[in-house]
Amino acid sequence: MSILAVHPSLAAADRFDGVGLASGAVATPLAEVIGADLTVPLVPGGAARYVNLDYAASAPALRAVADRVAELLPLYSSVHRGAGYASAVCTSAYEEARVEISRFVGARDDDVVTFTRNTTDALNLLAAAVPGRALGGGPGVVHLDIEHHANLLPWQRLGSRAVRARGTRERTAAAVEAELAAAPAALLAVTGASNVTGECPPLAELTALAHRYGARIVVDGAQLVPHRRVSLAESGVDYLAFSGHKLYAPYGAGVLIGRRDWLEAAPPYLAGGGAVREVRLGRTEWAGAPARHEAGTPNVIGAVALAAACRAVAALGAQAVSAHESALLGRLTAGLARIEGVRTLRLWPAAGGEPAETDRIGVVTFTVDGYPAAQVAQYLSAEHGIGVRDGRFCAHPLLARFAADGVTADGAGVRASLGLGSRAEDVDRLLAALASLRSDGPAWTYAAPAAGYVPVPDPRALPDWLTSAAAGPAAPCGG
Repeated sequence: MSILAVHPSLAAADRFDGVGLASGAVATPLAEVIGADLTVPLVPGGAARYVNLDYAASAPALRAVADRVAELLPLYSSVHRGAGYASAVCTSAYEEARVEISRFVGARDDDVVTFTRNTTDALNLLAAAVPGRALGGGPGVVHLDIEHHANLLPWQRLGSRAVRARGTRERTAAAVEAELAAAPAALLAVTGASNVTGECPPLAELTALAHRYGARIVVDGAQLVPHRRVSLAESGVDYLAFSGHKLYAPYGAGVLIGRRDWLEAAPPYLAGGGAVREVRLGRTEWAGAPARHEAGTPNVIGAVALAAACRAVAALGAQAVSAHESALLGRLTAGLARIEGVRTLRLWPAAGGEPAETDRIGVVTFTVDGYPAAQVAQYLSAEHGIGVRDGRFCAHPLLARFAADGVTADGAGVRASLGLGSRAEDVDRLLAALASLRSDGPAWTYAAPAAGYVPVPDPRALPDWLTSAAAGPAAPCGG
């Protein structure tokens, strides 16, 4: 398989058997992450070890990544332009990072690795490179309606066609085929794994369909790549985008990896130094890809950190990562199912004899009857020291579908996501906190909806080095 989706059966000792669970093989994290022993204050008083169940938003740095950054910082210097020793080191590190990342995703010999700020930036770069679309002509772009905004808005601006995901993966693929057959498309854009439900579309089938109808395919790998190994050469996927901050390298870098011709022909993504061969007052000769799209001083720290994360994750082994995640995911989903009034969001629920967690990464979104998602998240943080995400997850069309189907009362959900630093105790604490909420309600008072359900009062002090006395503003879209 080119896109690994290995989910071994859980050992009996690791299965859920009430709110208290046997830890088994998932008692400890699979890898060391920065902040693993962080303690946070609680509103009733005292403190607790922070339970980070928000890996899908931003993952903490791996220790190996932070160590590599610490090694590079004393040598930090200009890239590509300096004659000094430190500059030569940074230039070598930057270009070696490109090679390391290419190897990690099984890129083809002629594929281009272009450094960007994040997945959103990478997909916007590709949108500018789709032949003819910037001028409003040429074949269109097709995408599913379940996409994160990063893999929706760049195409929407080009007049894309959205395909509604059906009730099974097979029917969804059939709907995509019907759309591709109905009118020419230059590109099929799909997520590798939903950032809301964790479910993975049938990428191998969708790749074959795109090519059958003369289109290319781009995979938004922001959620997939931290959990599964991907090979562009073996899968045939044309383009892959992902972010360092979701792959345990939160230093501001992302990548677009894929076929060279579109990127060579596209106008420079940014106009500036480093993207040119020669400049005259009347004309400019632009460099080829990837330099063509990397104008300005590059984020060498981010690139090196991302490469270090790729190396560290690869060293763990795909089977070990999958087994760790699968055990925790099974523990979490089984535990949530046993708490009355808690419902999980699924696009393609298991049917027949299919294992419940086939083709799903460690992301679970749920609702709690009687409580808005924002209040549940505030309660988990304030009273239990648990960090989750609530809202619409920058996937508004998908959450609107769940709301219309009556799955979410307020159009929002609570998301718990797992990673290399997760352990059985993290899952158990979440389940115990939710069970307590359902049986006893919150022990603290919370503000009105307009104020975001923040705890009132909130005696938790910010760190001394943070001079602001208040949290930053909420996202204008409500998540």
